[in-house]
Amino acid sequence: MSALSDFSGTLVLVGAGKMGGAMLQGWLALGLDPKKVAIVEPEPSPEIAALAARGVRLNSPSARVMDASFLVMAVKPQAAADVAFQAKMFTTIGTTVISVMAGKTIKFLEGAFGFMTPIVRSIPNTPAAIGRGITVATANARVNEKQRAIANTLLGSIGAVEWVKDEGLIDAATAVSGSGPAYVFLLAESLARAGAAAGLPADLAARLASATVAGSGELLHQSPLDAATLRQNVTSPGGTTEAALAVLMAHDGLHPLMEKAVIAATKRSRELAG
Repeated sequence: MSALSDFSGTLVLVGAGKMGGAMLQGWLALGLDPKKVAIVEPEPSPEIAALAARGVRLNSPSARVMDASFLVMAVKPQAAADVAFQAKMFTTIGTTVISVMAGKTIKFLEGAFGFMTPIVRSIPNTPAAIGRGITVATANARVNEKQRAIANTLLGSIGAVEWVKDEGLIDAATAVSGSGPAYVFLLAESLARAGAAAGLPADLAARLASATVAGSGELLHQSPLDAATLRQNVTSPGGTTEAALAVLMAHDGLHPLMEKAVIAATKRSRELAG
């Protein structure tokens, strides 16, 4: 990961909620000078407000931010149109706009900030809050190699980054990684309920399910083996795991159900994008 200690110009963050705040903390950890950050956030948290003492400019007029080299849009999609109109006042020729807003296309962003604006559209996910997110990004033709490299560092402050050329893949990525944490949380919830149904005290079942999902995820993260191989390694012939997987992997089991879920989320992402 490249450092941000030599970042030039001002980095404008529009929206400092959970995602924007996580990114900001990641940037500062990578050495970004707080004095090079301008935040637009009408309801800053105490943590964000406290950063003003370190030199971060909070809700400064656009007239005082004349050198924005990057502007990150981290507001809710439904507020994007109104907020983008105001955020455009911070941009100049050459300002790169990075969006972490679900469902807002490059076409929408070009319409809001100008057709010649370098645009990066991305979709991170909630594990960004602990620096373990995964972000899928794409860029328009105005983004040069240097701008893309800086964008990669900015997005990479909250986890891994994957780039795609086809913007159409962003909808499927939203369905897999953007919405994916909810699927994993549902798995933990369902496993806990099943454990309680099998006779475990509900609180113990919840702790076992949570620790199992978290530990398995960390094993998958650290292991050089893929998920299928790790699953096979746990499954002894004729054992308890095989008995459970026979149910989960049946023709109407988890695989086809997950495919339907991802297809539904992809379709909805496309609908929201218009």
